Amino acid sequence: MNININIAPTPEMLGQRAAKKIACYLKKAITEKGHARIILSTGASQFETLSSLVQEDLDWTKVEMFHLDEYVSLPETHGASFRKYLKERFVAEIEKQGRGPLKAVHFVNGEGDVQKNIADLTKALRDDVVDVGVIGIGENGHIAFNDPPADFDTDVAYKVVDLDTRCRMQQVGEGWFKDISEVPSQAITMCPKQILACEHIVTSVPHGVKAEAIYNTITRSVTPSVPATLLKTHRDWNLFIDDASAAQLLGTGN
Repeated sequence: MNININIAPTPEMLGQRAAKKIACYLKKAITEKGHARIILSTGASQFETLSSLVQEDLDWTKVEMFHLDEYVSLPETHGASFRKYLKERFVAEIEKQGRGPLKAVHFVNGEGDVQKNIADLTKALRDDVVDVGVIGIGENGHIAFNDPPADFDTDVAYKVVDLDTRCRMQQVGEGWFKDISEVPSQAITMCPKQILACEHIVTSVPHGVKAEAIYNTITRSVTPSVPATLLKTHRDWNLFIDDASAAQLLGTGN
């Protein structure tokens, strides 16, 4: 395994450390190539990382952004929309500070002609290498919306998947939906092989609800039943966890 594990005492410090690592990779790419490309995650686990990342001093006008996933048929105006999430918490914050606009933004769109949206997004994504993938881990061990058992073999960049019950309950637990009946049953997700194609991967996973997923990711062999274990095969994986999410791994939690 080629894992760089960093354990912070709090989610806030985790976010600061992860953001600095992400910024370091982006600056290096900009220096070497004149531009950089990044894939971003969403969800409650990414709040602190994104909040710190937008404060980093780099030339965001040379950064092109993609993201991992989006619900099928969920309007962008909905509070759980990942497009809405990134526009408000990332794109708008950078522009508010006068550091933007970003070179380009490419959102996963689950409305309208989904297959055409996927084709257009795939073309843009595969136009050049992605320098940094900011990849979270779900409570069920998923990466993006690749729930277990994940398809490690597909060569497509994005596809429509069915969401399992634990994944959908996580969205309720994080407050995005009132109950599971409101959570869409399908989503568009970036696929595992495409995630691994990133030059560098930075994973931010705070909070005790992720302790089991972190324990399983690190201690189990690579298996589709714990999709995040695939990250251990990447040449440069940086895992940022806090005391709470590291509890089972360190034997300090249940």
